[in-house]
Amino acid sequence: MKAALKRRGAEERLDLVLELDSQRRELLQVVEDLRAQQNRASDEIGKAKREGGKSEDAIAAMKNVADKLKSKQSSLSEIEERLDQELANVPNLPDPTAAPGLTEEEYEEVRRVGEQPKFDFEPKDHLELGIELGVIDMESAAETSGSGFAYLLGGLVNLELALVQYAIHKLGEKGFEPVIPPALVRERAMFATGFLPTDENQIYKAADDDLYLVGTSEVPLASLHLDEVIDEEKLPLRYAGFSPCFRREAGAAGKDTRGIFRVHQFDKVEMFSFCHPEKSDAEHELLLSIEEEILSDLEIPYRVVNVSAGDLGASAAKKYDCEAWMPGQMSYREVTSTSNTTDYQARRLSCRFRSGKGKPQILHTLNGTAVAVGRTIIAIMENHQQEDGSVVVPAVLHPFGAPQELT
Repeated sequence: MKAALKRRGAEERLDLVLELDSQRRELLQVVEDLRAQQNRASDEIGKAKREGGKSEDAIAAMKNVADKLKSKQSSLSEIEERLDQELANVPNLPDPTAAPGLTEEEYEEVRRVGEQPKFDFEPKDHLELGIELGVIDMESAAETSGSGFAYLLGGLVNLELALVQYAIHKLGEKGFEPVIPPALVRERAMFATGFLPTDENQIYKAADDDLYLVGTSEVPLASLHLDEVIDEEKLPLRYAGFSPCFRREAGAAGKDTRGIFRVHQFDKVEMFSFCHPEKSDAEHELLLSIEEEILSDLEIPYRVVNVSAGDLGASAAKKYDCEAWMPGQMSYREVTSTSNTTDYQARRLSCRFRSGKGKPQILHTLNGTAVAVGRTIIAIMENHQQEDGSVVVPAVLHPFGAPQELT
């Protein structure tokens, strides 16, 4: 475990857990010894009273033991609470095939797909295009809600709705059940999926109601089978969730502030899978293949990267990012990702499966973005822009209500 966590730069967390566990074991032994002394003293007091002897010394001794026991029990409770907190901060163990390295830059490029567009004109970024077309309004949104919000208008709204319908339709054909989940969840749902306590500074909380706004529908989808035992025959269970998503983006000040790439509110279609542990690697490749198929359908050049172990989120054992080519930035940028969280979330969810009459076993969970609407819109606008400032909308979206062009 320590060797695995070292790949994530998190081995010191295990050191602290082991130290606290050692202290807990020592205190537990002291508490058990004091309880045994207390029981013996109680027996002596009872015997003295039955035989008419003096019990004052035994009572005084028992009081002394009781005081010590109370103090040690209090210390034990404090250590156990700290141990639980530190255990909650230990991330999932990285898969051996996760890219080595501790930083975002140390990814492994898996492949590139599609040709980057060649323009006979100076290409614009999505915000220039959106302002000129009258379909993105950041200024009014800033007046209404502050920075990091946007109004989408006109044909861009129809494009968004078509993207969602297209993604739900495609996933339905692949056996994913469509779901519109709650966007507000309780603390346990956030904890179970690994967003608490590690990502607390990124989460919006409705303090008066003890509810959290989700940053991804992965959270409520994971809780769909909270505390359940699922028949093995029903696995895998696959869901396609559509929801608004909310992220504070704390610590991202000054980064990607232009346009709608990094905003506090966006819509997303998310894939989620509950599967047999022996099949989660294959399931992960399936989710990635669907993400790639969607990008290819939308005629967006992209590359796949295997994320470095040190850059994985707390719950992920392995993660792939799909990065779309964005002419406005002249770089590949993440638009979707898919993670195999193995048994990390399922243990916290107490979500298990049963084979026949055997004992329940922990299953595996996986998640993947089908369409992050805002970033997908950016990639479509920038890659399919025309010299006159219009945008040709991919043909695959036309049957779902998208305009043929944004003009």
